[in-house]
Order: sequence, then structure tokens, then C-alpha cells
Amino acid sequence: MTRPGRKRREAATAPARAVRREEYRRPESRRETKPSGDAVAGKNSVVEALRAKIPAKELLIAERTEVDEKIAESLRLAKNQNLVIKEVPRGTIDGVTGTTTHQGIALVIKPFNYSDFDQILINARADGKAGLIIGMDGVTDPHNLGAIVRSAAAFGADGVVIPERRNASMTGSAWKSSAGAAARMPISQVTNLVRSIEDAKKAGFFVVGLAADGDEVLPKFSLAKESVYVIVGSEGKGLSRLAREKCDLVLSIPMNSEVESLNASVATAIVMHWIAAERAQ
Repeated sequence: MTRPGRKRREAATAPARAVRREEYRRPESRRETKPSGDAVAGKNSVVEALRAKIPAKELLIAERTEVDEKIAESLRLAKNQNLVIKEVPRGTIDGVTGTTTHQGIALVIKPFNYSDFDQILINARADGKAGLIIGMDGVTDPHNLGAIVRSAAAFGADGVVIPERRNASMTGSAWKSSAGAAARMPISQVTNLVRSIEDAKKAGFFVVGLAADGDEVLPKFSLAKESVYVIVGSEGKGLSRLAREKCDLVLSIPMNSEVESLNASVATAIVMHWIAAERAQ
């Protein structure tokens, strides 16, 4: 049997309990989820991506977003590039980008058009020239991937190879870091990096890994004028055991003992520059 006044007291206290629960709810502005697609989010990032002409599908603007200078420029650039422009609920952009800190704007990127690895091998040996292909073994930072693609284009490489698993792919961030070089550099995504090494050997390539404890140091690199498939290890662990075992040679870059290691993209650029210089002689 309910005591008199109990229901009235519960009704009076219920709103207060609801408020207290709400106070401990995680703020919406900090929520992160897995993005449902490849997109560049945020006013500055979107403007920079549009300026760089990253291949995109559509520009998303959240409903009731204030059109400031950055938003206006994004709209103008998107129109000039004939992109679809959509005004959508803010939750739609949350889902696409995986974050709620997108400032009400996102640029949805097209899937990257990867090249066939066998075709890269064929083109690299065309006319009997010495080929140069760069392979990545666990490079997970898209900015490093983009920087390596940019250096590969600058120093005349024939292609870049990335594995499907445990490696960065050509997302909007990687494209942006490549400074447009991804548009003219053949990039192949392979299911098995070790198998690509074996195929490269059959096609007449020497496989050269980069590591701090190499068999040769760069000034004495003996294969610079041969067709080489250079394998770059991950930022933290370096070359994987299987990839290293398949290498014909492991090359290191001499450094001051006070410096532990070089960034993956910097080390790769140094080696490519050295190869290009040797071949130019």
C-alpha cells in the first residue's frame, strides 16, 4: 500500500534526477565514431582540399550553418569544380566524418583509382631502362604516404606500392600531402607485399630494404643503376621479418649518432635522390 504523498514526492524529484544524469552525459562536441566514408572535415581543411583539387564527389553543408568567409569560398570552389553541393542534417556529417567537430562542413572524397601492379612492372622496364618502384611495409601515417608519393614523382619513380592491410591508403589526407602528385604517379594497392616482391624479382628487379642496420650504407650503394624495388618499413618497427628476408640487400643511411632515425618519408626521399643522381651521371 502506497503511503500518502509518496507519488507527489517522486514526481517532484524525477526531473532533478534527469538533469543530474544529463550533466554526466558525454558532450556531443567530443564524440568520435568510425567514419562511414572518406571525407575531409572542417572549414580550413575543406578549403585547402578544394584548392588542391582533391578528387571529390560532393560538398556537404550542415543545415543552419552560418555562411562565413571560409564556407563561402568552399561553396565557390565546389561550384567551379562542378561538385554536388548538399545541405544536410548535422548528424549526416557526423556519420560521414566520424566526428562532431567538423564545423558543419565536409568534402566527400572519391575512391582512389589504383593502378595494376603488373602494369607498373611492365612500364618500369619499358625501353630497357632501369626501373624504380617504391613499396611500403606498414607505413600507417597518411601524411608520410603522401610525402613519399610526392618524392617519388619528383625523382622519377615508376610507381608506388602499398599493401591493403596495416598500411595507410590513398585517403584525402594522403592525397593532400602528395601536393597533387598522386594524380600523376601510378599507385598500386596489393593484397600481399611479399608476393609483389617475388613478382618484381621475376621481372628483373633487385629488392632493396631500408633499415638502420643495413648491409650497405648509402654512399656505397651498389645497385643504384639497376632496376630496384625499394621497400620502406613502418615508422616504428621498420621492415617486417618476411619482407626483410626477401630483400636482396638492406640499405642504411649514415647519420650522426645523436639522431636515432629518420622519418620514413625523409629517408625514402634521400635514397631516391641518391639513385636519381647516380643514374644521371
